[in-house]
Amino acid sequence: MSYVINDETIEKIRDTSDIVAIVSRYVSLKRSGSNYMGLCPFHNEKTPSFTVSDTKQLFHCFGCGEGGDVISFIMKIENLTFPEAIEYLADMLGISLEKKNKTDEKLVQKKEKLYEINREAARYYYYNLTNDKQALLYLKNRNINKKVLNRFGLGYALDSWNSIYGYLKNKGYDELDIERSGLIGRRKDNSGYYDKFRNRIMFPIIDTRGRVIGFGGRVLDNSMPKYLNSQDSLVFTKGNNLYGLNLVKEYSNREKVILVEGYMDVIALFNHGVNYAVASLGTAFTQNQAKLLKRYGKEIYICYDSDKAGINATTKALNILRDEGTEPKVIILPSGQDPDDFINKRGLKEFKKLMDQALNYVDYQIYINKQRYDLSNPEEKIKFTKEIANTLKRLKSPIEKDVYIDKISLETGISKEAIEKEIVGKNYKNNRTIYGDKYINREYRDNKSKIIPIKTVLEPAHLTAEKTLIKLMIENKEYFILIKEYLKEEDFLNYECNILANIIFHQYMEKNQLTQIDTDIILDKVKNIENIDISIIDEVLSKDIVFLPEDKHILVEDLINTVKYSKLMLERKQITNEIQQIESNKDKGDGQKFKSLCLRLTKIDKQLESYK
Repeated sequence: MSYVINDETIEKIRDTSDIVAIVSRYVSLKRSGSNYMGLCPFHNEKTPSFTVSDTKQLFHCFGCGEGGDVISFIMKIENLTFPEAIEYLADMLGISLEKKNKTDEKLVQKKEKLYEINREAARYYYYNLTNDKQALLYLKNRNINKKVLNRFGLGYALDSWNSIYGYLKNKGYDELDIERSGLIGRRKDNSGYYDKFRNRIMFPIIDTRGRVIGFGGRVLDNSMPKYLNSQDSLVFTKGNNLYGLNLVKEYSNREKVILVEGYMDVIALFNHGVNYAVASLGTAFTQNQAKLLKRYGKEIYICYDSDKAGINATTKALNILRDEGTEPKVIILPSGQDPDDFINKRGLKEFKKLMDQALNYVDYQIYINKQRYDLSNPEEKIKFTKEIANTLKRLKSPIEKDVYIDKISLETGISKEAIEKEIVGKNYKNNRTIYGDKYINREYRDNKSKIIPIKTVLEPAHLTAEKTLIKLMIENKEYFILIKEYLKEEDFLNYECNILANIIFHQYMEKNQLTQIDTDIILDKVKNIENIDISIIDEVLSKDIVFLPEDKHILVEDLINTVKYSKLMLERKQITNEIQQIESNKDKGDGQKFKSLCLRLTKIDKQLESYK
């Protein structure tokens, strides 16, 4: 059922919700002053840094930077979209939602009918399987026990042209609705319908809300096509779903997720205790599937077949996942084997060894190109090095790039300088990066008279807070006025954020009529600054802040507190190190300095406590 979700509905949900009570369903909270503290559910930690405010009705983690209101929390913890989170909370709180208009309601009814037909079909297929010795023997030979069979809801489509058609017709379903589900097709001569799935093991495709949205079918013999999948329908789009994701949501801790090619791979891994594998659905891996993987696993692995088609599919999936901001790894299987074959023959322990040896993006490119080229042949060696140079061009980290240049130089005997020139290419003299239609000069300049902020390694929450505050100040002078009451330019410790803060402060102070800052002005200002990471500038300028206008002032307050808290933690660490140095050298220690440092440490601890 779909509902009208407007500002009034959202406000009603927020006003009715008790964030402390709702978060307590997922996190063990203890009162700390006016707030509640607990271990963050969104990252691993031993010391509580996750705080929930009863008065503000907000949560915030000082460790990973996650934060927001009760809706944001439910979206994150339950992996729901915004509308789904609203419906989830409304149901929890007993709030009635207004249904959408008649046109939308008709569409909803059509979808509900398809869900119903698919569910009924899945039950029928399951019944067939439990009563068919040949199909059960096939699964037994594939090491699939009854418990796993039931968990995945496997079934069997009879070797008949009208089995599912007749069953669903007898249940009272309309022929057109059954056809829309993709279970049957119309005969070419329009004389009736036929079953699309015949003599196949059936794999129900279930979404994360437990609804059967489609089917996959595998033959019991060597006939073709080996696999057959449901056509796209009102409730099923292959490129937007992943097989097994419902079980990942139910069983996995979401630390890891493995992308495999087939249904049997997912089932075989699950059968051996790997409950975090999913498969694409008879189509090339898509951007939407990458977004799903990112939501359900901190570490993403790809485990496709090791043949040529598998290598090509792996490379495409790697690129799509990297576009989504992830760094996936590739599990290399022995030649001629898939995950199903390997884990059934070698077991879980050996499979986990392969996971531990999984290759990152660059190492995988090196691996596949070593299979492609003979490095003992000079011409092949040149081709290999050029291929890897093209890969290294795409790396953002100069350190990572330097490490791999060393590695390739050692393996090929080609000098580092030659490889570096190959990476830089024709533009090595200018060494420029294009940002939009602007050129940012990346050469280092000898400009000792100019004071440049020191690059500081910050906690994720601190860095996220700085970037968000910078973006808010760029967008609107009102936020700048609010933020500058509590923070100065030097309070922004990240190198790029500090530079942007200086530009923003000076622009608003010099031009009183300015209400926001044009990004072109910022790009023009940063183009000659040495050692700047343009990708961070790009990230800040393109950052989306998903909060309603009335919430942004509360957001600003929390972000400012995060920056202050993190800055105090950095200072505390520095003072602690100084105290330890004095204590380890008692004869050389400065007693007065030691006392001063201890007093400052006590003061910082009190300040830190006030933020909890």
